[in-house]
Amino acid sequence: MTVLTDSYGRRIKSMRLSITDRCNFRCVYCMPAEGLPWLPKADILTYEELARVARVAVGMGVEQLRLTGGEPLVRRDVPELVRMLHAIPGLRSLSLTTNGTRLPQLAAPLAAAGLTRINVSLDTLIPHKFFQLTRRDALDSVLAGLAALEAFPQITPIKVNAVAMRGFTEDEVLAFAALARRKPYVIRWIEFMPLDADGIWRKEDILTGAEILAIIEAQYGPMVRITGGDAAETARRYRFPDGVGEVGFINPVSEPFCATCDRIRLTAEGGLRTCLFSHEETDLRATLRDGGSDDDLAAAIRAAVWHKELKHHINDGQFTRTQRSMSMIGG
Repeated sequence: MTVLTDSYGRRIKSMRLSITDRCNFRCVYCMPAEGLPWLPKADILTYEELARVARVAVGMGVEQLRLTGGEPLVRRDVPELVRMLHAIPGLRSLSLTTNGTRLPQLAAPLAAAGLTRINVSLDTLIPHKFFQLTRRDALDSVLAGLAALEAFPQITPIKVNAVAMRGFTEDEVLAFAALARRKPYVIRWIEFMPLDADGIWRKEDILTGAEILAIIEAQYGPMVRITGGDAAETARRYRFPDGVGEVGFINPVSEPFCATCDRIRLTAEGGLRTCLFSHEETDLRATLRDGGSDDDLAAAIRAAVWHKELKHHINDGQFTRTQRSMSMIGG
């Protein structure tokens, strides 16, 4: 097998598969209050099509698959897709990113189907702030979903992802840190990125990982850096000084990790994106539905990856926003 690499020598090992553009939240950093025009059902890849792309990609050296949306769990029968993907030979990790509201019902079926990792998005632990951010009264459902996951140790780690925004996040950093020590959750803060449909993002609104780490260390003392993992890992990980609990920071703006990026993304309608901030996509749906062979799919994937962007340019004055929000791309 010839491994999948780009023109800068980066090996591609991780693929995000968006399975829907729809979401039951309306987070202010993602979409307008009224939502967005949803894709027609016929435009969205079927589970069989998604599994076929995944099988071809794994055959080219992709080792990790992550299901995203929108909110992936609003689509019917997601455990069946997990079961199909789990059966692909050579796949090492199968994960899912969710807002958690449907996990009370779906944690058990997802675990049985073969899900190995999960990320639950949760930006605040305060009900009125949760409503302000998501425009939904659903904090209790998310917390219940997290609790449901604890019964299934085969899904590990349970990561809680919080978008870090200046003026919103600071006063809850220690509450989240305490949650990481009290529960089997890895808490990770992700810097606010320019992927909101309303275009409200400003660089001044970013609360950096370094600033959050300083808040934690003022309370707990020097944190212990966790090293020795995958060089392409996006998070800077830390343990508390006494060894109880883990937190992490994903800093794509203040500390870009483009040089080691090993990820590609497939949108719900079959567009292959080689960077979260790409302005171009490769249409794999056409290959799937026009009689293309697996070799044709592999060739299209390889050609797209070869032209993967060097970096996102947010910090060097050449950046222009993509016209697609996070829910349209796939988180």
